Amino acid sequence: MHLNACNVKIKYKILILLTLITMIVSLMKIGSLLTALALPFTQKVALERPTEVSQLAEKNFFSFKMKGIDGKEIDFSQFKGKKIVVLNTASKCGYTPQYADWEAFHKANPEIVILGFPANEFGGQEPGTNSEIASFCLKNYGVSFQMMEKVVVKGAGKCDLYQWLSDKSQNGWNEKEPTWNFCKYVINEKGELTNFFASGIKPTSAEFQAALAK
Repeated sequence: MHLNACNVKIKYKILILLTLITMIVSLMKIGSLLTALALPFTQKVALERPTEVSQLAEKNFFSFKMKGIDGKEIDFSQFKGKKIVVLNTASKCGYTPQYADWEAFHKANPEIVILGFPANEFGGQEPGTNSEIASFCLKNYGVSFQMMEKVVVKGAGKCDLYQWLSDKSQNGWNEKEPTWNFCKYVINEKGELTNFFASGIKPTSAEFQAALAK
């Protein structure tokens, strides 16, 4: 009789535990769904450097040296006097067709430097190696603008460049990290960060065009 009572209690506790686990999993799925539904409404963010910056940037864009997707080092000082657009890219994203938009922009505006940084932080949508990514970009979109080696663009392990882009103590004003794939940072001719644009902003968008006109 005592053993039967113990077995009932154990089964009851297991049932409660399984119910709690099911509820937690369901809440996680709802949270992921809500995030996915909200994503299109959060990807039109456009930020501009204030007219008066409260603190001076520690260094500028031209102090960086990074590797291209072919493994060769690129000294960013060679871009002095030019506007630069920095993109975090991915091959398996709903925004991946923007490769075509940015390639068209690059061909129409060769004086503006575009640097594409493959990253896997958002939905694991860039799982490939550098060589796989390079082949994908060329085969599917004929990408001829400069692609860089795969890096981390968000979180504690992000590369030095993206630390600079998203830390106002380093760039002078901006704290915004990429919110998804294909976010854009605009750098002016002096190597200063001037704008951040979320994924939904394209090169033909009025906000982006206005930033380049300054």
